[in-house]
Amino acid sequence: MIKTPFRHVAGHLLWSVTGRVWAVWKVTPLPGGYLPTRVHQELLGRVTSLVRSMPGMDPRLFVLAARTDPGEIAERMVADVDWRRLPEWAETCAAAVDLLADREMHERTLWLAVPVAANGSTASLSALYSELSANLNLAPVPVPEAEVTAAFADADRIQSSLGGGIGLRPASPAEIVWMLQHAIHRGLENEPLLSDAEHSPLYGSRVRAGRLQSPSYADLGDIRVAEGGQEVRAENKETSKLWWRSAATSSPLGRRWLQVESEAGTGYQSHLVLAELPPAVSVEAADVLAQLEGLPFPIDVTVDLRVVPSKKARAQVQRKKRELLDQADQYGAQPTGMPHSLPDAAGDLAEEDARMARTSVEVEVQSVTVLTVWAGDADTCDARARELSAALSGGDYRAVRPYGMQEDLFALSLPGTARAAQLGQFTQHQLSEDWAAAGALTLSRVGDPTGIMIGHDLDSGTIRPVLINPADAPQVNASASSAVCGDLGGGKSVLAKEVTTAVVDRGGHAIVIDRTPIREWATFARSSMGERCQIIDAAQAHISIDPLRVFGGAIGAHYALSYLTLQLGVGAMTAAGAVLHHAVEEVSGGPEPSMGKVLDVLAALAKTGGSSRADAAATMADLLRIVRGNPLAGMVFDPELPPVTLDGDMGADMVVVTTAGLTLPPKEAFANAEILRQQPLEALIGRAVLYLIAAIARQAAFTEPDRFCLVTLDEVYWLTSSAEGAALIHEIIHDGRKHGAGAFMGAHDEQELGKDAGLIAYRYLSRTTDSARAARGLKFLGLDSEDEDLIRLVTTGLSPVGQVGREGEMLLRDPRMQIGRIKVVVPDVPRIKDAIYTTPGRKGRPTAAGGRTL
Repeated sequence: MIKTPFRHVAGHLLWSVTGRVWAVWKVTPLPGGYLPTRVHQELLGRVTSLVRSMPGMDPRLFVLAARTDPGEIAERMVADVDWRRLPEWAETCAAAVDLLADREMHERTLWLAVPVAANGSTASLSALYSELSANLNLAPVPVPEAEVTAAFADADRIQSSLGGGIGLRPASPAEIVWMLQHAIHRGLENEPLLSDAEHSPLYGSRVRAGRLQSPSYADLGDIRVAEGGQEVRAENKETSKLWWRSAATSSPLGRRWLQVESEAGTGYQSHLVLAELPPAVSVEAADVLAQLEGLPFPIDVTVDLRVVPSKKARAQVQRKKRELLDQADQYGAQPTGMPHSLPDAAGDLAEEDARMARTSVEVEVQSVTVLTVWAGDADTCDARARELSAALSGGDYRAVRPYGMQEDLFALSLPGTARAAQLGQFTQHQLSEDWAAAGALTLSRVGDPTGIMIGHDLDSGTIRPVLINPADAPQVNASASSAVCGDLGGGKSVLAKEVTTAVVDRGGHAIVIDRTPIREWATFARSSMGERCQIIDAAQAHISIDPLRVFGGAIGAHYALSYLTLQLGVGAMTAAGAVLHHAVEEVSGGPEPSMGKVLDVLAALAKTGGSSRADAAATMADLLRIVRGNPLAGMVFDPELPPVTLDGDMGADMVVVTTAGLTLPPKEAFANAEILRQQPLEALIGRAVLYLIAAIARQAAFTEPDRFCLVTLDEVYWLTSSAEGAALIHEIIHDGRKHGAGAFMGAHDEQELGKDAGLIAYRYLSRTTDSARAARGLKFLGLDSEDEDLIRLVTTGLSPVGQVGREGEMLLRDPRMQIGRIKVVVPDVPRIKDAIYTTPGRKGRPTAAGGRTL
């Protein structure tokens, strides 16, 4: 039996039955995973500084895999939205819960416990009494208020001395109790949730009549543990009640796990301890504790530390060097000579001594590191322990499961316990920078705390949902714009559709410009939105986008002039541009302005004759008549069409403007003005009309700041390749945050995003097989564009062609500068799945597991 190690828990202080008082903080993990070298070095320096500030503290670090429940993900998806008024979003959230049900999900959490100074003889007597009372099941002795005050003051001093290099938040009593309950319930389905403890007011001690008094904690540690304990299998129950005589039972030496039985059930835990570290390892591969996140099961890590000051550590090194010299002399007199290990050991000690001599603030970290895996049955638990051991041995780390010490290792993972003396044999000696490089305080994660579940994190071996919330970005003073770059078939349009639909389902609205010949967005909108969508066909000219009629005033004149200079291929500061400016100003200031009247003014100016202005007006009028006579320009020049409205949401939650039939010049033409002038009339009209459509989308998105609007622009090069289009993108990206709007842009190359790409908050990079474009994409994410491993990942490691189940793999950088590898997953909602895919013959594409495969 194991009893609870708690006497009192007041605030973030824990009075243990061993007599020590511990201060417990929740640690904000540092970002890990995909980081530029300079950022990695900066973070490594912050952890090193933290360790160097701990001499004599004897801290203990807990890295705990807190279980995540599907219901928690659903709560995060509906946070800050009224899901009762949004049945479509409630349907998507329910599908997410079904998708995640029965999945092993966890979130890595970090906790730091440091002993605070004891209060002399009073503390010693209290510790003695508490140990006796624990054995006799007596109530814990109250703590004097003066001792409580002194303990809090010492905890504040410790937190101040740890510096601001890493985030520390005092743990609550319920969170400290959760740490104990988590350790006890490993392997059980009903493990308590950390999210419940974060908001719980329970378990706290109170000062009454000058004494700290506590609720009973006796039930928390009321468990039975059995090293090598076996479950009674059904086939053995009928034949014999003596399970240890079963033929299937192996030797106790082969059952290196701990059976933990509590009121909630029986779980199996296996505790490994690091027995040997590699003599040398590269900085890039040294973060072994962070890399554990990639294994397909959760792992807890407990690191018991002794931080030795440089002066004392150097004295110990000098003593070891003298011992080696004595051994060398002894071996020198033997015929076999000196073992090869002695020179290596002497070299290691000399290097350690030299490194400690560089600075007086250097410390030696003496650590005992325990790794814990668990499962609901012994076989799975044992298999996980073996897999963990094999993974560590691949990096020359030796982890053992010492027989007879499983209970001691389990006790070390409980807050407030003392380290068993026999565990000292597993102490590893490292300098502060070497220990910091192990990655105990880093966590690779990506995404927002709440919002749209777009998939899961591939850098985590277990399922870790990835959420994004572009609608919330303006509220936290961040850009809401997104961009995805990659090859054809890399999943760009699927991601764009999933995000756009979710924005609308969560109460926002969206404007989409669909340039695909098959009108895929129109088809998808009808399927996913039903009557909540409106389709505008630009080529059929059923509605007017005449900027002078739609916008009016100075804004209409601005867009009209930009359209005309773009359509006619003239500069704004040329004679022709001046004539167009005069005509637009005259019409916009008159009654019932329209683009047709601009042609009338130009014709009138041309009749004056005998001046360069008249000649320019005549030329512009002739060219504009050619444009007006083409049916593709009917949306601009036909006065009989009703103008599109900018009020509210343009008449629907999702507005899709299809431009099939409007052709564009090839991308190569935009780089050469002479080639651009030689393009067919239809291509030049299509380019100018698309500019107006985008302008209307921008203006409509800005009309209702309290309701988020997403403007989705695929193959965005058609806008960014012209000065006018680039200016429009500039407006959306720069001013969208103030107006509750953002853009979602798709491109094959980062260069197509334009000069404002650096202001985009959500950045995705899908499969890009061309190395040069892959390098530009990595630079767009803020990663090393010359890293061969990263280039190989982007060119061949994301969504490999032909590999079923690997679709939708991407790299994502979120507004918090976190970068991770994700897999986009489409919610199992028929109205969304039926039309979201564009791969021929894969409509509604069912998964191998009936829509639940992640």
